Amino acid sequence: MNYFPIFVDLKGQACLVVGGGETAARKTSLLIRAGANITIVAENFGAPILALAGRHPLTLISKRFSETDLNTRLRLVISATNEPKTNQLVASAAHKLGILVNVVDRPALCSFIFPAIIDRSPIVAAVSSGGAAPVLARLLRAKIETAIPPSYGLLAGLAEKLRDKVKQTLSEPNQRRIFWEHCFQGQVAEQVFAGNDQQAEQLLLETLTQQRQQSPGEVYLIGAGPGAADLLTFRALRLMQQADVLVYDHLVSPEIMDLARRDAERIYVGKQRKKHTLAQADINRLLANLAQAGKRVARLKGGDPFIFGRGGEEIETLMQQGISFQVVPGITAASGCASYAGIPLTHRDHAQSCTFVTGHLKDGTVNLNWTQLAAPNQTIVVYMGLVGLEKICQALIEHGSPKDLPVALIQQGTTENQRVVTGTLENLPAQINGLDIHPPTLLIIGTVVTLHNQLQWFHQIQNPSMNQPCNLPPEDSDPGR
Repeated sequence: MNYFPIFVDLKGQACLVVGGGETAARKTSLLIRAGANITIVAENFGAPILALAGRHPLTLISKRFSETDLNTRLRLVISATNEPKTNQLVASAAHKLGILVNVVDRPALCSFIFPAIIDRSPIVAAVSSGGAAPVLARLLRAKIETAIPPSYGLLAGLAEKLRDKVKQTLSEPNQRRIFWEHCFQGQVAEQVFAGNDQQAEQLLLETLTQQRQQSPGEVYLIGAGPGAADLLTFRALRLMQQADVLVYDHLVSPEIMDLARRDAERIYVGKQRKKHTLAQADINRLLANLAQAGKRVARLKGGDPFIFGRGGEEIETLMQQGISFQVVPGITAASGCASYAGIPLTHRDHAQSCTFVTGHLKDGTVNLNWTQLAAPNQTIVVYMGLVGLEKICQALIEHGSPKDLPVALIQQGTTENQRVVTGTLENLPAQINGLDIHPPTLLIIGTVVTLHNQLQWFHQIQNPSMNQPCNLPPEDSDPGR
């Protein structure tokens, strides 16, 4: 991040504004709302500044700015003039004294910037582009304004009033967190929004009495999708943000992990080829133990937990031990990667069925129903097929698939690093030699792959070696089909 977001207490603090025009008046208004002790220096004061001075105790000094106007008692300085030399002088003088300074519309001269503010005191939200696109920040603020009604400030005020009582009643931080989440998302909040403040306070106190015993733990089995963070479901995001612990796999992207609560414990249980952090049975026990300790556990899996994710095994353990759980489906890699590669998994001219299989090697071989997979007019999606690619292609050819049957290999599908390499059963294994291909990858086999060049729409990383002819057979253009 270019700027670190903080909230500064300016109540009674000395602040200086340089400039007497409308822009200076807008910045002064913000400082007034923060309770600052404000001095304004300008040769001339416009009507907006004079109007503010008539309603608030501002100190107006009619003079041209000089470095002597600054001193170390000042908390911050704002320069809002149309004179570049003055703005530069203010910035230089403030930097010398270590005073926070903002020069309006000159990010390079600023040590802090003003965000677009959503004020629901005591709730305050701010949006900033770091000075790169202030109009965009204001547009985003407008969107957030509609999502945060003014009554959220009243809800925060109720929480502030009863915070000490809740802390005395619930000694464990985790208990308090669950209690407040329940209040802020349930009937207590609804009573505040309806204007029933007394009923809301009474309901909160009743809820507090019921919450004294430790809440039972729960497990959320969440499909994190194929990689892109914005493909998460709303439910997945909500449960991630209330979880106390995140137990996550290798294929869960850092962008998705960043959406979870900052203070949530993170436990990595990822599995890579020949490198398993924990055995599956140990993962099952870990989830159960955490929940039995009263934790809300988000079990994050790449793709969908019930498609080659072993989610069924995990919830079997939870059911045997009577632990509450939820399952949140995710976009499986086959659907996500195929869509982003412009390859439909089914198409009336190419495939009337689609089969998902795992290409994981066991004892150096891939044991699948090759006769069934070699049948025409279908799409085969192979998970974890990179290492066994050559064996998979050879087995399909040996069982009757044409050598020129199209194949696509997709690496890191749906992400900015997506890479699609197309070829045939005969030439794809040799074609990827020399390319830096590594998991996660997915194979799509079938004539639907011929649609890739026509339908691809998503950016993929540029690599000269990927631009070689792939020798795909031409798409059948017979109008009689």
